[in-house]
Amino acid sequence: MSQDALFQLGMDSVVLNTAQKEESITAQPASAACDDKDHFIEKDGVLCAGSHFIVDLFEAKRLDDLPYIQKTLIDCVNAAGATLLHIHLHPFEPNGGISGVAVLAESHISIHSWPERQYAALDIFMCGDAQPERCIDVLKEAFAPGRMDVNELLRGRNA
Repeated sequence: MSQDALFQLGMDSVVLNTAQKEESITAQPASAACDDKDHFIEKDGVLCAGSHFIVDLFEAKRLDDLPYIQKTLIDCVNAAGATLLHIHLHPFEPNGGISGVAVLAESHISIHSWPERQYAALDIFMCGDAQPERCIDVLKEAFAPGRMDVNELLRGRNA
């Protein structure tokens, strides 16, 4: 984490352990995505805040590869037509698991991985014109899971 980021968090005197190097990317503000619309969508005839996919990957590969996971999340953002605001990933030792989030103008994508179990849990939630379902094929290609469970929730129904 950069010293500027630590300063903004009020942690400018903190020194990160190099064994747990975090990755963080911040994009430019997405002013076009922040207009006066509420960005609710209609899906399958239902007015809702957006689609939230709960994704479980089993027998998956490369779940301890931080740069690869970062690239994969960015690929998901691009495939969905979403707007990346910030991405932050944190590796855990000794198992190499990674937790993190890509914060989007349209909401978020999060990941928590357990490479020792070849398992990862992801949340993909997007509103507006984004197409979160396009992330599924990106994840399937990137992590080559033996099994992938996907459940979709329509958030904010009847709001």
